[in-house]
Amino acid sequence: MRRLKVTMAAALAVGLASTLAVHADEQFFPLQSYRVGPYAAGGTGFFGGFIDYLNLINIRDGGVNGVKLTWDEGETQYEVERGVEVYERLKSRPGIAAWNPLSVGIAYAMIDRITKDKVPLITINHGRTDSTDGRVFPYVFPLLLNPYSETSGIVNYIASREGGADKLKGKKIVVLYHGSPYGKETIPIYKLLADKYGFELEQIEVPHPGNEQQSQWLSIRRAKPDYVVLRGWGVMNPVALKTAQKVGFPANHIIGNVWSNSEEDVIPAGDAAKGYIAITTQASGAEYPVLQEVIKTVYGANKGNLEDKKRIGSVYHNLGIVNGILNVEAVRIAQAKFGKRTLTGDEVRWGFEHLQLDPARVEALGAKGLFHSINVTWDNHEGDGRVTFQQWDGSKWKVVSDWIAPDWASLRPIIEKSSAAYAKEHNIKIRTSGDDQVGQ
Repeated sequence: MRRLKVTMAAALAVGLASTLAVHADEQFFPLQSYRVGPYAAGGTGFFGGFIDYLNLINIRDGGVNGVKLTWDEGETQYEVERGVEVYERLKSRPGIAAWNPLSVGIAYAMIDRITKDKVPLITINHGRTDSTDGRVFPYVFPLLLNPYSETSGIVNYIASREGGADKLKGKKIVVLYHGSPYGKETIPIYKLLADKYGFELEQIEVPHPGNEQQSQWLSIRRAKPDYVVLRGWGVMNPVALKTAQKVGFPANHIIGNVWSNSEEDVIPAGDAAKGYIAITTQASGAEYPVLQEVIKTVYGANKGNLEDKKRIGSVYHNLGIVNGILNVEAVRIAQAKFGKRTLTGDEVRWGFEHLQLDPARVEALGAKGLFHSINVTWDNHEGDGRVTFQQWDGSKWKVVSDWIAPDWASLRPIIEKSSAAYAKEHNIKIRTSGDDQVGQ
């Protein structure tokens, strides 16, 4: 009996070692994706692009310095409860690099969880505005753009069309927003900018999912605004454009936000979308070297994630590609400090806090012109917030502006005031430097 126990113990040890070995050279990305429901277009495009880039790194490079990138998907249908369930189910998997839910509601529900578990939460182009302040939110990264810097960029663009910020005084802007935490996030900053620049402001909610907007657009017709900002998502966007056409509001005076800027938003609207303008952090199109690599290496090996290859290079797919670049480069940067091995979430967090990709590095990654650059620091978890604007010509997007920076001098004090209130409410010690040690 004693010999049997020893033998069983030895077998268990061998099995455990074997399990650990399987994961010793893998970095895991748990994906809270959504491929069905009213927001499936965004989910399939974004997560498809993300997975395509991870596949590219594995096939072309053998992973990141020999560490294979792995992932597993859990369907959320963009619902908070499902997103949390996927988190709880996958959080015990070894070697988690970061979470990328692409959902404001799910992200809000995860902040306390990921902070406790010390794993980064990436909310590219969305999420809590004050999570830009890494002093208070060390594990949350609203990369490229937060809702307030987006708002500032949109107002700056409208000002440029009018001939300068001083020309905004007396103008009338309506914000048509999605009836969700995401949609409501920018209500205060639009009020602040209206007071600062003297434009008249009206903000109108569209209940989820946004299939019916007749009453809202009749109100807009009565208000006769100079511009409508479309802060939409999913089916709300083409419905908005078609309803605007019905009430006679010109598409070239509708400015879409970063979740109202895709082919899936304009193609279903047909002629009603022609002339429509939207903000973006990354260009569309498949002509960039990294996209050509994906086509050749990933789709050439029949490992592409998009069912419809025509969507390669679309806005959502390209955002997924860029998100893949940012996640992989954070891992690469962290490996340079901690070793070419599977990293802990806390080590990857350090990598994100040192994610600095200048235009030269962006070009080396095959993404010149796809996105501008990013400069993340321990206290600024967003980067520079640079955006550009694109116009739909009826068949494709055309860039119609230079890269525009937000008004950080106005935004940063607001962000820090909000984050300080959050820190006080949650008894969080505000960091005073980025020299904290990983694992403490």
